[in-house]
Amino acid sequence: MLTNHLDFRLEPRIRELYEEHKMRAEKIDWGYHEFLPWDKAMDFKRVPWDESQVTLPAPVITAIETALLTEVNLPWFTSYLDQTFKGSLSVIKDFVHTWTAEEDQHSNLLETYLLITRNVEPMRLHQLHKMTLENGWDPDFHTPFETMVYTSMQELATMVFYNNVAKVAGPHDRELATMLRRLAKDETLHYAFYRDVIKFHLQLEPNYCYYLGNVIMNFKMPGAVMPDFDDRMAIIAKEANYGPLEYFDQVLDVIVDYWDIENLRPIAPEAEKARLDILNYHARLKRVRERFYKNK
Repeated sequence: MLTNHLDFRLEPRIRELYEEHKMRAEKIDWGYHEFLPWDKAMDFKRVPWDESQVTLPAPVITAIETALLTEVNLPWFTSYLDQTFKGSLSVIKDFVHTWTAEEDQHSNLLETYLLITRNVEPMRLHQLHKMTLENGWDPDFHTPFETMVYTSMQELATMVFYNNVAKVAGPHDRELATMLRRLAKDETLHYAFYRDVIKFHLQLEPNYCYYLGNVIMNFKMPGAVMPDFDDRMAIIAKEANYGPLEYFDQVLDVIVDYWDIENLRPIAPEAEKARLDILNYHARLKRVRERFYKNK
C-alpha cells in the first residue's frame, strides 16, 4: 500500500510531460554569453581589483554570491539524482540529463557577471567556489518519490528567489535584473515538470502523501553547505526580498495548494497522519506569518 518508488504505470504520461518540457525549453533556449556586459570587462593583471570598483549594494552582492554558490553544486546534485533514480523510470533519467544541460550555464552566468562588473574580489570568489564544492552535498532524502518532492520545492524556491532578488537589483543594474529573471524562467520549467510528476502520483495513489510530510516539513536549500549560509540568508531576508515570509507565501503555500493536500483522501492510516501533519505545519506557519504582518 505504501511505496516510495515512482509508478511505472505513469511513464507514458510523464514521457508526454518531458516532451512538452523540451518543446517549451527549445522556444526559450539561450546562451549565457548573451546576457553579460562584456564592454565592462578588464584584465585584472592590467587593472587590479579594488573595492572602489564595486557598484552594487552589499545585500544584492550577497544574494548573487549565494545563488552562485548554490548553482556550482550542480555536480553533486546531478550525482545525487543519478543515484536516486537508478532503476527507476527511464523518462526520469532522460529528464535529469536534460535538466543538467539546462542548469549547467547558470553558475557560469552568475560568476562571470560578478567578475566582469568587479562587484567581488576575484580570489575571494574563487576560494568560496572551491570551498563550497569541497564541502560536497549529502541530502536527507534518498528515495525516488521523496527526491521528486524535494526537487519540486527546491526549483520553486529558486525561481522565487531569482524573481524576488531581481526586483531589488533592478534599480541598481537593469542588466542584472534581466539575467536573474532569465534564470527564473529555466527554474519555472523545471519546477513544472517535477511538480506535475508528484501531482500525477497523488492522483493515482493518495497514499503517496505519506512521503510528502518528511520532505515538506524538513525542507532546506542545497546551498546550506556554503560558508556562512545562515548569515547570508539573514541578510537576504532583511534586505534582498527572500526570507521565511516569502518562502511561506510563494513556495510552501503554493505547493500545498497545487497538490491539493487538503482534499487528498489516503486510505493508509500512516498516509492520513502525514497529510494532517502537513496541514497542521502549514497552519502553524500561517499563524506566524499573520502575527508578523499584524504587528508590523
